[in-house]
Amino acid sequence: MAPVVVYDACVLFSAPMRDLFLRMAVANIVTARWSTRILDECFSAILRQRPDLPLSALVRTRELITAAVPDCIVDGDENIASSIILPDDNDRHVVATAIFCGAESIITLNLRDFPEEALREHSMKSVHPDAFVLEALDQYPDLMMNIVTEQAGALKNPPVTVEDLLDRFSIVGLAESSVRLQKLFRE
Repeated sequence: MAPVVVYDACVLFSAPMRDLFLRMAVANIVTARWSTRILDECFSAILRQRPDLPLSALVRTRELITAAVPDCIVDGDENIASSIILPDDNDRHVVATAIFCGAESIITLNLRDFPEEALREHSMKSVHPDAFVLEALDQYPDLMMNIVTEQAGALKNPPVTVEDLLDRFSIVGLAESSVRLQKLFRE
């Protein structure tokens, strides 16, 4: 079975990263989980940054995210959240979700918000999305290249090349992965 991880809201926020990480879950590279509250946080942030987006489009995107990964929603007893010590109390629900589903990692851009010492007692760690993708590239280079090729091919309005998509990855926090993928595609 693929390792169980929790995607933090920031991983689901940007379309290029969200699509890549959903595709990784669909390919069984990872067993991805998140909570309703993580989705609420994600979509509230999208709406704040992009108030021009129609609410119906955001609702549809949220439905598609949830439909893409069976059993992705983990809503457990958040009472355990109050006992978790983190730099930002507003992140405790993410750790509670990870504890509840037995995740080994929280994938997040905000590593400072999930310090190693706070997660160690729960036998989990926080991992930057770029490091996570690099690890997947080490383990599944051909599969990851297929995923990226399919992701680029699915973008039709406007059409996007693999190179364009890799540039987008770099912008959203997957800079090292983008460089590694560029090398793989050139080989």
